[in-house]
Amino acid sequence: MSQDITVGTIASHSALQILKGAKDEGFETVAICRKGTEKVYRQFKVADRIISIDNFNEFASIEDELVDMNTVLIPHGSFIAYLGLEGIKRLKPKYYGHKAILDWESDRQLERKWLERAGLKLPKMVDSPEKIDRPVIVKFFGAGGGNGYFLATSEEDFHEKMEKELDKGRLNDTRYIIQEYIIGTPLYIHYFHSLIMDETEIMSFDRRYETNVDSMGRIPAMDQLQLRIDPSYLVIGNFPLVVRESYLPKILQMGENVVEASKQVTKKGLYGPFCLETIVTDDGEIICFEISARIVAGTNPYVNGSPYTWLKYGEPMSTGRRVARELKNALNENRLEEVVE
Repeated sequence: MSQDITVGTIASHSALQILKGAKDEGFETVAICRKGTEKVYRQFKVADRIISIDNFNEFASIEDELVDMNTVLIPHGSFIAYLGLEGIKRLKPKYYGHKAILDWESDRQLERKWLERAGLKLPKMVDSPEKIDRPVIVKFFGAGGGNGYFLATSEEDFHEKMEKELDKGRLNDTRYIIQEYIIGTPLYIHYFHSLIMDETEIMSFDRRYETNVDSMGRIPAMDQLQLRIDPSYLVIGNFPLVVRESYLPKILQMGENVVEASKQVTKKGLYGPFCLETIVTDDGEIICFEISARIVAGTNPYVNGSPYTWLKYGEPMSTGRRVARELKNALNENRLEEVVE
């Protein structure tokens, strides 16, 4: 049955893991590459076929070809960055996931309503720069890997740093939110919700390696003040993490609550891989500041599976392979149309 469809994705972000997992489950695979990037996907032998285009804004020109291959596209963070929200909604090939959930993920205000409905603890919001009365972090909309995020402690500080970010011209979306800055340890929680099994699974955990904020600790505080270094939060990689076992029941409940709340705001709700981006405070509270309603790059350290997927499956099971396993189960039960759009 797995020969009936081809699993495809944009060659970026977590494509290696997605394509490898699909091949492990017996699917044919296709990588859509920007010209000049094909070598990596050939070298790791994850793509049975490579389609190259000059730029991803030409994606529509290859959609009929993907349809002819009966391709199911697996989304990741680069999809919104390259195709845009409306571009994803207009896709002709089959798409794994519920597109309506992207409206709630990509709009910071809607995202907050969703997470509040799930009962998660969230950072306080600051309505406008004039009301900044504590350390805050300013975040721009969209999946940009932390691009442009900055800290501010006052209205004046906000406007100075905002001007710097806008002058750089690197932002895809200049809309932003101002959020209370929480002191604690970042914890990125990876889940998978199966429509076929009706179960939310803990897949793995990570923390990000960000430039230049993660290198500032090497510089003495006195020198940091003299150098006037502005921290940046551009993600360059991810560390694997194993969480204290006593936290797991609460973490699993958080994921289940988010899925249940998603069914109240969209027709089908959230399914497939997703990530809650959190901070754990010094009193053990888990504060959620963001959700990614798709596979995240923090799952990439677990191409051969995590301790948690080994406990559940007893075989290598990455998040990418878990998506492919879900497609295979859906095919076997003649339920593919329930999980693709």
